[in-house]
Amino acid sequence: MYNIAVTGTGGGVGQSILKSLCNTDYNVIGLDGDQFAAGLYSSKTSYIIPYANNDNYIEALLKICKKEKISLLFPGLDAELMILSLNRELFKSIGTTVVVSDPDVVEISDDKLKTYSKLIEAGVNVPFTEKLKDFNPSEKAFPLIIKQRIGGARSKNVYLVKNMIQWETVINRIGNKDSDYIVMDYIEGDEYTCGSINLDNSCKGVILMKRILRDGDTHKCFTVKNQIIENQVRLILDTIKPFGGCNIQLRLKDNIPYVFEINARCSGTTAARTLSGFNEPKMIADFLLKNIEPSFQIKEQTILRYWKELIVENEKVDEIKNNGFLQNQTPSFL
Repeated sequence: MYNIAVTGTGGGVGQSILKSLCNTDYNVIGLDGDQFAAGLYSSKTSYIIPYANNDNYIEALLKICKKEKISLLFPGLDAELMILSLNRELFKSIGTTVVVSDPDVVEISDDKLKTYSKLIEAGVNVPFTEKLKDFNPSEKAFPLIIKQRIGGARSKNVYLVKNMIQWETVINRIGNKDSDYIVMDYIEGDEYTCGSINLDNSCKGVILMKRILRDGDTHKCFTVKNQIIENQVRLILDTIKPFGGCNIQLRLKDNIPYVFEINARCSGTTAARTLSGFNEPKMIADFLLKNIEPSFQIKEQTILRYWKELIVENEKVDEIKNNGFLQNQTPSFL
């Protein structure tokens, strides 16, 4: 049995990866920096780890991967991608493959100005994007989106601005941090989240889901087939050459896809894609560990998200807090 570790199991990405691997023949180990991360208690074995900005982050992960003989490590948080990418060879030396793209791919996907420049160069349709501090809007420019240039999660620090009054309000709120933000055209139209698996410098598969958001997260999604969108997604993937999972977000207007974000990792909708016949983590693991070519049959369907309670005894919380790990768990769900 191969052991696979997943970080960020308190968040949607990490939990989606856990769900996608839970009914496979892989032994999955959950990792997170928060003792109350739900994924720590839905894995048979789990560890508390330092956060990515901690000097001991890599050392702690290496120690766990060596002890547990981890074959693959899936990151579940954006903050971990660059440091893991830069240290891939250290993990490789102990037999662990980190499912993360090259540093330049991580940088392009994290920096929205670099995303814009790279995609424009490749001939991809992208909403006009500019540094906030260099942009002076006219009344005809609205509506606009203002968001962080680097990083950002869900709808945090994202502003839809429809007129000059709203513009001034947001500019005053941002203050002297305007160099950390970009402004882009707001594209009206249905929003899509597009998953993919990328191995041996080629795209092995794409799945498209139209989605409805709530607080920046996918709340409802609908598996669809659209060759125009898929062609645009594959052009991006052929251009940046990610490794493992890669998520591309876009809006469709007048049957033209406008790409506004790339996430060089699996996404929070990974589990929804698994339910639709496209299990990214398993296909990646099967290819890297068993030399099995990805195979899938996508089903067009509707996925509705809802809460599911996980029961955790207080003794378990105290145990992982005091010892840093849990073993031989049997999760209890309602």
